[in-house]
Amino acid sequence: MKTAEKGERIAKVIARAGVCSRREAEKIIESGAVTVSGKRIVSPALNVMPGDEICVHGKKIPQPEEKRLWLYYKPLGIVTTHKDENGRKTVFESLPKYLPRVISVGRLDLNTEGLLLLTNNGELSRHMELPSTGWKRRYRARIYGLDSPDTLKKLANGVTIDGIKYGSVEVVLEKEDRIARNIWAMITLTEGKNREIRKVFEHIGCKVSRLIRVSYGPFQLGNLKPGEVKEVQRKVLLEQLGSDS
Repeated sequence: MKTAEKGERIAKVIARAGVCSRREAEKIIESGAVTVSGKRIVSPALNVMPGDEICVHGKKIPQPEEKRLWLYYKPLGIVTTHKDENGRKTVFESLPKYLPRVISVGRLDLNTEGLLLLTNNGELSRHMELPSTGWKRRYRARIYGLDSPDTLKKLANGVTIDGIKYGSVEVVLEKEDRIARNIWAMITLTEGKNREIRKVFEHIGCKVSRLIRVSYGPFQLGNLKPGEVKEVQRKVLLEQLGSDS
């Protein structure tokens, strides 16, 4: 049976329209805020057809736009969410007004700065977050309390902290000839769990006092300054993501 004949999962369609991520769409559906051709649904286990009218919070979802991607230098002290229960300033409140509605590819926590990818397409966001892409995340970190470079060997094969397994962490010190109270290093991960870098360094008795993401897969922070946004050219996006983009 052809895909067009059996339709597509509703959460995927909502995400492709740029309303939110697929995961968030599933939560919105379960909350009862979605209708399909006038009928309210509460389960994401539904395939919809091209002619179905889908409304979220009473508004018809837009037609999918061409997939776009932006590089954003997330400053310190703002959270990667659309709304914060604690009243903190968010990434999406801080973006230039000329941008369309966008969602982030993954997150950076409050005290991490640097490269955050933004897209108008939820499916593209989900695809880029998957560990199966094999994309490396690179960070520049200022580390306090490292007594010896040999201590970093403990991270090479991954560590388990409070029952959670963290994968291999590659660390290259910027000044390998000496250990100072504070030293800068380049850190590479393949999959980034919540606060992973800070947790694994605390595990070996160190503290990360500053953390800047400088790249995500093939996309680089470059010369962006905090708060600046730069769109990835369509040609580059196609080259890096292939036909799926």
